[in-house]
Amino acid sequence: MAQFDLPIDQLEAYLPDREEPSDFDAFWRETIAEARQHGDPVFTRIDSPLRGLIVEDVTFPGFAGQPVKGWFIRHPELVRATVVQYIGYSGGRGVPEQWTALPSAGYALFVMDSRGQGSGGYASHTADPHGGEPQVPGQLSRGIDAPETYYYRRIFTDAVRAVDAVRTHPAVDPDKVIVAGGSQGGGIAVAAAGLSEGLAGAMIDVPFLSHFRRALRITDSTPYSELTRYLQTRRGEEEEVFRVLSYFDGVNFAARATAPALYSVALCDAVCPPSTVYAQYNHYAGEKQIEVYPYNGHEGGQWTHVRKHFAFLDSLVDAL
Repeated sequence: MAQFDLPIDQLEAYLPDREEPSDFDAFWRETIAEARQHGDPVFTRIDSPLRGLIVEDVTFPGFAGQPVKGWFIRHPELVRATVVQYIGYSGGRGVPEQWTALPSAGYALFVMDSRGQGSGGYASHTADPHGGEPQVPGQLSRGIDAPETYYYRRIFTDAVRAVDAVRTHPAVDPDKVIVAGGSQGGGIAVAAAGLSEGLAGAMIDVPFLSHFRRALRITDSTPYSELTRYLQTRRGEEEEVFRVLSYFDGVNFAARATAPALYSVALCDAVCPPSTVYAQYNHYAGEKQIEVYPYNGHEGGQWTHVRKHFAFLDSLVDAL
């Protein structure tokens, strides 16, 4: 894939108007407040072949108090800070052995499962009671008739409750929690950053779920194409669909996020086009920096960028 979007100088200046409903803050305030009325997380230590790390199986109350799974993985003696990790589209929490890099470097890791997903190589263990058991990709139009029923209302609420959950653990400093994710995980991370209080940082890579109207105009790649296919059979309902999506647009969450952020973007990315990433990044309210990968697609910087994660985390912790 060639560089198909705006040139870099235009991307750096790209600041589209936000499509934001007037009750955006009230909608999310009420949603999160209701979810916080339900129970406490349960951390259960499990046997693991990761002999140098402690692994705990987690169940915490997410949207509407519904149980969501996670892993909490840490070094037994060194926890510099805690990262809450969100997963890419169709993936789940997988197995603990997939998540050893950060804990090995002294950063505890809380991996949140993605309800109703888990067909993409990383298994899920969390059903979505509103949409059935984990399934093949197809979440983008699930419940899209109204913001109250849309799938991402549930998963974004789960994301905030994951932050709440990990802060209750005795090994965690609640002031040293960072949210992170790539693609769908990046979209969830920016939502968590916009909805959670007192985060120490955010690592947001090639984020999905951003600037929906432009995304549908310039890419026919999945998963955005799910919405295109949906609209092909909902003629005349386009504006109502975009109204619902405006409650879940990463651009609007970014405008409310104040934690220091490290972004990444790939200029040949047809899955999450660069202009949709920059629309979010340029609206981000906190201190921010972005790593640009000019000739990469949706894979982004891969392990080259992971090393930048470590440097970013070290800088955050050293400054606290």
